[in-house]
Amino acid sequence: MQQNPKTTLSFSDIDWDKAKGPLPYSVSNDYLFRALMQRNNKVLTAFVCAALHLNRREVSSIIITNPIELGENIDSKDYVLDIRVELNQKVLINLEMQIVNEGNWVERSLCYLCRAFDNLNRGDDYINVRPAVHIGILNFPLFPEYPEFYATYQFQNTRNGHLYSDKLRLSVLELNETKLATEEDKHYKIDLWARFFKADSWEELKMIAKNNTDFQEAITTTYQLSQEEKIRMQCEAREDYYRRTRGRERLLQETILENAKLISEKEQLFSEKERLSSQNEQLSSQNELLRKKLAELGIDADNIK
Repeated sequence: MQQNPKTTLSFSDIDWDKAKGPLPYSVSNDYLFRALMQRNNKVLTAFVCAALHLNRREVSSIIITNPIELGENIDSKDYVLDIRVELNQKVLINLEMQIVNEGNWVERSLCYLCRAFDNLNRGDDYINVRPAVHIGILNFPLFPEYPEFYATYQFQNTRNGHLYSDKLRLSVLELNETKLATEEDKHYKIDLWARFFKADSWEELKMIAKNNTDFQEAITTTYQLSQEEKIRMQCEAREDYYRRTRGRERLLQETILENAKLISEKEQLFSEKERLSSQNEQLSSQNELLRKKLAELGIDADNIK
């Protein structure tokens, strides 16, 4: 039996009196992010165009190649929420929202990028390898000493800056650095996407969506998803994961600090022991020298009281 297609709410269809106050989950929740991008292809297209600086007319097709059954439980060992996208049947894109800093983002993103780039089939010529792009959306600083809002990395000559190939690209959007957005970032509305992902109230989302059809699509689908119990349960599972991970991070940090304190105390004790040992050696040397002087004078040092 043919199933009826899912109906999509329009921006004007929603009773916005019900959409007030804090969001149940921000779109930086990686499950909600995945659900939003998978549920609404227009939103996916808009975000990819913003991230890659593309005009909408340049997109002929965009599909997610690893869809999941939204709302269904996912085995923890398979709980990878990165989104693999094929753009124009040519470019392979990996999207990932990363909230918790696990200390391995650089290496992890390179692995994802290289896996996507290794896309030749048996018998294909190397010249036909398809471009690969990894776009990471981070809720933490990647390089604290070099803060940046939206950065793109590619292989290039270290002396003259000549680009080795345009088929590999790694972009990083840091949600907490919108103040560093450039005019180019603002032109492509990447700063608005960052604000959308970080928003914590319906009022803030509505301000972003005002007079912008892309964000109206995004907020409409976000509202729709927030009404689905199965989606909320999966978002809550991710929030619980964040809490447990942050708890482990705090415990690890406390352990590191405590160990550092113990090491410092041991070093101080060792230093004090070394100082006392050095003083004892100096006193012993001075005593021996005094004995020799007294012996030269015919005085037995042991008889001196």
